[in-house]
Amino acid sequence: MRRLWPLTIRGTGAVALAIACFIVANEVGISELMYFGILLLAVVAASVCSLYIGRRSDVVTRSLVPDVASVGRETVVSVRIGVRTAVPTPPGIWQDTLPAGLRGKAQGPFPALGSGLRGGERVIDLTYTVTGARRGVHSLGPLTVRSTDPFGLARRTMVFGRRTPVTVAPAVVELSALVDYAGATGGTLHTTTNQLGQGADNLVARPYAPGDSMRRIHWRATAHRDALMVRQEEQESTPEATVVLDRAALRWSIDALQAPGTDPGFEAGVSACVSAVSRLVHDGYGVEVLDSDGTVLVERIDGGDMTEVEAMLVQFATVTARRDDSLPRLSRLFAGISTGPVVLIVGRLDPADADAIGPVAHHSTLPLVLAATPVGDALDRAADHGWNVAALDPDGDIGIAWAGAVGRGTRHVLA
Repeated sequence: MRRLWPLTIRGTGAVALAIACFIVANEVGISELMYFGILLLAVVAASVCSLYIGRRSDVVTRSLVPDVASVGRETVVSVRIGVRTAVPTPPGIWQDTLPAGLRGKAQGPFPALGSGLRGGERVIDLTYTVTGARRGVHSLGPLTVRSTDPFGLARRTMVFGRRTPVTVAPAVVELSALVDYAGATGGTLHTTTNQLGQGADNLVARPYAPGDSMRRIHWRATAHRDALMVRQEEQESTPEATVVLDRAALRWSIDALQAPGTDPGFEAGVSACVSAVSRLVHDGYGVEVLDSDGTVLVERIDGGDMTEVEAMLVQFATVTARRDDSLPRLSRLFAGISTGPVVLIVGRLDPADADAIGPVAHHSTLPLVLAATPVGDALDRAADHGWNVAALDPDGDIGIAWAGAVGRGTRHVLA
């Protein structure tokens, strides 16, 4: 906040003493006190002028590394200030205003500046570290610089009003891989999942047919089979997976409908969603991200394309809940199709809901459901239908819940 009174306690005392000198000099007729009072006022005025004359800021820019912050992870903020000053200025203290979505210590010493009459604009670089605290898009700034004159009589607070929007993405938790279940879940071998979703080009030999180029003859297979064979590339298909985030506000809380980062349960669900997508894409799955009503939250991401995963995090920075409840109709999205893993993240899960989503499990090679608020025996019922289940604790470890849900042959309900 900008202070209207430009003097420090010491400066205020000097002014009060000068006034007292004027009063006493007038009463007792001591002219020296009058001169002393004038001198005090002159010093105070000079101190104020040294701070308020000649300094102005033209440019204030901020940059972040990485450019998108994440909940729970550190981000380095670099601030560059262009200052013009006609006279030398004393050092001070700078402080950048942090929004509720970021935590950190954004303050430090501001250097003294010499006269800029010859050198022009002076550039000052400041650096500090922040940690993402709440998902969303927040404004960083303004930056303030507080300085005093060499005598400590006057002070000035400069406010650099430029603000910088900062996107805070949901936290991505490292989850256990699904490569151990590749054969059962439609996944590819680990050696082929590193091909950025393009599959693996496997050379196979087939009998020669009229019109085939002689350059494609597979001589080893020809010698082995005693018949002319040619090379043919067989493209391995990318397996499919689906992640469903149920955003119905009735299953989370009304806070999740208002703004990002306000409902801890919904935040855990969003983090579980992006973490599951990251894991599946890394394991080579082409992933679709849907709402329970079929709305596409993110365009399909090819297996291994981690660049698109980073872009997805930016989109999920502003995801909120919605009013309609469509979870009981989820089975319609999978009617008549078969797919790989299906990961369902939901808030409140009732026993009736578990029965409603039961048919989905029969269309997936690995159905998983993570429920933040399971009611009664809802998870047991879902497991009876074939789901791999786990409870999603907002204060717990998402990785543990995931590891329990992907366990084969047993039911895992983790608090």
